[in-house]
Amino acid sequence: MNLPHLFLADMPPEAVLTPALIRDACIAVKRNRAAWLRTRPTQELVELLAYCGERWLTPENGFRRLALAHGARELGFSAASMARGLDGFFRLLTVESLNGLLTQDLGDARRMDEFCGTAGELRQGRTALARGPELMVHFVAGNLPNSALTSLVLGVLTKSAQFLKLSSRGGIVPRLLAHSLADLEPKLGGCLEMASWHGGTPDLEEALLHQADSVVVQGSDETVSAVRARVPSGARLVSYGHRLSFGFVGADALSGYGARKSAARAAADIAAWNQLGCLSPHVLYVEERGSVSPEGFAAMLAEALAEREAAEPRGALSPEESGEIASRRALHEVRARRHLAEREGAETAPRGPFFEPPGQGTQVWTSEGSTAWTVVYEDDLGFRVSCLNRFVYVKPCADLQRALQAAEVVHGRVSTVGIAASEGRMQELALLLARWGVTRVCPLGRMQEPPLAWRHDGRPALADLVSWTDLELGS
Repeated sequence: MNLPHLFLADMPPEAVLTPALIRDACIAVKRNRAAWLRTRPTQELVELLAYCGERWLTPENGFRRLALAHGARELGFSAASMARGLDGFFRLLTVESLNGLLTQDLGDARRMDEFCGTAGELRQGRTALARGPELMVHFVAGNLPNSALTSLVLGVLTKSAQFLKLSSRGGIVPRLLAHSLADLEPKLGGCLEMASWHGGTPDLEEALLHQADSVVVQGSDETVSAVRARVPSGARLVSYGHRLSFGFVGADALSGYGARKSAARAAADIAAWNQLGCLSPHVLYVEERGSVSPEGFAAMLAEALAEREAAEPRGALSPEESGEIASRRALHEVRARRHLAEREGAETAPRGPFFEPPGQGTQVWTSEGSTAWTVVYEDDLGFRVSCLNRFVYVKPCADLQRALQAAEVVHGRVSTVGIAASEGRMQELALLLARWGVTRVCPLGRMQEPPLAWRHDGRPALADLVSWTDLELGS
């Protein structure tokens, strides 16, 4: 991949990074920010980001083509999966959605440019100006590109110099976005820096953190804890650790056609980014008493995943990942055979007055000849963490309250719940989920497509990053 050497991440693999090189790079982007970015009108940056997003959505865009070729291979996705994921992100970069984010989080899209106030503040004789950090440092996760892309966009909106510490795997797409921004506006490129290094190099991270005013870290809870312990006392830390998600299918969404539509939407959420993100469903709780039974829904979901695989292949896995799926499948298939034998035995045995047919126990649907997708139906309601890569559990439940009791083991760690239910019922279910602590509720089929202005982990994206100056006016 031939890219101009704009960033440390563009250096050849044999190049050696040193603390002095990291420090000098931080000083350079801060100097460039002071000379240009800090005073740019916010709307100029909004229009630049929107135009960049528009270009990435065109098939002939060179940066997009490199991302589909090299990024998909680096992360293990098929080109179709990568294209769908990137399109979902870049469709968000519109003038309307960017201004909507600014207004939602800051009260006014002009807050980064001038003192202004909401109607309530003006009545009190108050205005305020929001300021981004001088240098924002990002420790970005490497399993999916969108979190790094979002961080980069937020940094531009706050008019901050930025340094992205890329994962050793998964850095190509954020590099390409940074290059595309620099291609449109070289002075903005001069306010960005990024590099990648393996763990075990605390001297590089210490040099980087020493220059930071704000540190944003995404990744495992262990990664967040390790960075938190080393952030200087004067720097602000914004962290996003590991989260889980699940789905709920209401009985009112289980008519014949409605059930198939819900299954197709669930398959889209499972297939997106191969279930590797915090927004991916591990379990689908399916309400009983619908026209289609929970096990019938599981069979429909298997059909939908097979169709999705034909249109959007999962991509190759490492031997370890494939082995874990095969092992998990084998475990559930043994249970399914045992439950089937028990069921057949119960049905042929003499029936007393209190005979009750056994439940379905466990059933398994798998892709033929590969580990591309797996659906496991279980009567046991307990929440199970999936081994990912399109491996999902379907569990019957009496209602959402019963599902939440079963999911208590992950209470406080749930990001998103996708719901298939009537519009009138969504409010009721969302209120129950909010009181339980879920930070995002959305229709099934959109779990992996949060709006740009969503409050990640229940916190405002931009407002977490800025500082304020209040101006109290005379009477």
